[in-house]
Amino acid sequence: MPQLNEPKLIAGNANRPLAEAIARRMTMHRGVHTGLVDARVERFNDGEIFVEVFENVRGEDMFLIQPTSNPANDNLMELLIMADALRRSSAARITAVLPYFGYARQDRRTKARTPISAKLVANMLVGAGIERVLTMDLHAAQIQGFFDIPVDNLYASPIFALDIRTTFASQMDELMVVSPDVGGVARARELAKRINSPLAIVDKRREKPGEVAEMTVIGDVTDKVCLIVDDMCDTAGTLCKAADVLLEHGAKEVHAYISHGVMSGPAVERVTKSVMKSLVITDSIQPTEAIKGAGNIRIVPTAPVFAQAILNIWNGTSVSSLFEATTLTPIYETLYSTG
Repeated sequence: MPQLNEPKLIAGNANRPLAEAIARRMTMHRGVHTGLVDARVERFNDGEIFVEVFENVRGEDMFLIQPTSNPANDNLMELLIMADALRRSSAARITAVLPYFGYARQDRRTKARTPISAKLVANMLVGAGIERVLTMDLHAAQIQGFFDIPVDNLYASPIFALDIRTTFASQMDELMVVSPDVGGVARARELAKRINSPLAIVDKRREKPGEVAEMTVIGDVTDKVCLIVDDMCDTAGTLCKAADVLLEHGAKEVHAYISHGVMSGPAVERVTKSVMKSLVITDSIQPTEAIKGAGNIRIVPTAPVFAQAILNIWNGTSVSSLFEATTLTPIYETLYSTG
């Protein structure tokens, strides 16, 4: 695929620090300054969103960075309006970079007369003029099929594997990866294969949404350092209870690796007071001050992998190459050793 002009980044308000970090990494990779396109995103008194782009983007390859995290509706609307502004300004191509894809939990009809909101969001993105989507750890992989445009879904597990090999270098033989529910087994198995560890499952049954009635551990976790792996942590109720259950079944320690730290309501307080030694999340959602100040919560950056993925899309080269440790490790060489 031939290169378009220059890769240009523009960001909404959802996670400005991540967008700036991606721009810095792209500058490092290319040796050419890459900044965020100058624009203003404001709200009228009634809450309407107004966007104005101050730079010429005609014929440019635009990457619009905007996770649709809390407040999901405001951030989604901001994304759509920015995409429309770029389309009407004759951008050559608009790629939506969504480190966190909101509404992904509504990917199917679980009951009668309920929506498939993830599909609706996909339709809205395409209707706004977006021609490609770059995201990370979709809640359900089949959401890629909701789009009639290319979707690149990056994975946090290769980054987590690098972190685990560094953090638990002396305990690799004691590690056990744990899926907090049956639906997340594929995700947990992927990480377990990367670090060559066994796999266990916590089977949960809910009485009603947001409450967990019963948990059963499938697998022997006795004297194991358990690593709970999931794509998102919302209120942290399930996560903290799973940690309790694992310790009751003989686990030595419990840690958690979560792709998206939604961390709603009492989540930070629950994690801080829980038996978990550590919770590792990415910065796909901008962390609050409470998250940054929590002693047992650690944040790993996603800017290096997103910056490289954007450059690969711009160059027309493989994005899936970033799933391999040999490709990813040099990108994170300032954080993790190649060993």
